[in-house]
Amino acid sequence: MTFDDERIARAYLIRAAEPPAPALLALVSEYGPVEAADRVKRAKCPRAVLEETAGRRDHDQARPDLERAAVDATRLVIPEDHEWPARQLLSLATARTGGQAALAPPLALWVRGPAKLDEAVDQAIAIVGARAATGYGEHNAAELGYHLASRGIPVFSGAAYGIDGAAHRGALNADGTTAAVLPCGIDVKYPAAHATLLDQIAFTGALVSEYAPGTPPARHRFLVRNRLLAALTTATVVVEAGRRSSARNTASTAGKLGKVVTAMPGSVSSPTSAGCHALIRDGEAILVTSAADVLDATAFPGNGPAKPVADDAPSST
Repeated sequence: MTFDDERIARAYLIRAAEPPAPALLALVSEYGPVEAADRVKRAKCPRAVLEETAGRRDHDQARPDLERAAVDATRLVIPEDHEWPARQLLSLATARTGGQAALAPPLALWVRGPAKLDEAVDQAIAIVGARAATGYGEHNAAELGYHLASRGIPVFSGAAYGIDGAAHRGALNADGTTAAVLPCGIDVKYPAAHATLLDQIAFTGALVSEYAPGTPPARHRFLVRNRLLAALTTATVVVEAGRRSSARNTASTAGKLGKVVTAMPGSVSSPTSAGCHALIRDGEAILVTSAADVLDATAFPGNGPAKPVADDAPSST
């Protein structure tokens, strides 16, 4: 198999440093990916880049990664490709130049699935929330996923238990486009109980990750993933979230990036809705109760009328 030099270089660089890697990104911006990769391998680069790539720069698995990916119908999407979602990721580039290094854009993205990334992110909406979701939360997430997808709106989430899984299933039941942004390598089935769901998403939509193949999930990688989920989408809907939750982090990041943030209310006594209520109370999120409310908040109507709802269409099981 043959691969262009830029793809090989970025496949090496994406494994050489733990995302986000603002110093390495700056090096690539200055010299281009091919020369930047050469400088990293030779350790002829600024101290900040040396620190970001310490312990990894000698492990060049770019060609094996790309060869295995091709066999698995996975591709590395790079900024040099037409498929690269440049418009959506501009918000991260702007945040980085504004001094928010933790919001640096990705160097490349591994993608599995037929959905073209630049098309899938157009008008996409992220649905996020608690892993330990209530029945109320899962029902609403599935309803939102179904009705948004049935209107041609791509539904993005993180494939986790609870709200994420329900949102993906709702979109799949509407035969719509759904994508999962992962906190691990694209070949890692996480969570394990969602292996079938991940395969279903990849069959019609897309799995997306900035982590090299084989990278396991880790606590800090969820937060890093959240910035990507917020950046790739037009708006974020928080269905259920505790006061301190990954979903609330995604919402806060989306707000910093200038994206629309919405939240669904719940019972005043439910701890899984406390984060949503705080976002609404503090003016960080618009209160929504339906897909129509979400579309109103994002100022685009969707691409067609909603499909009629079958009795079991939005099921989250």
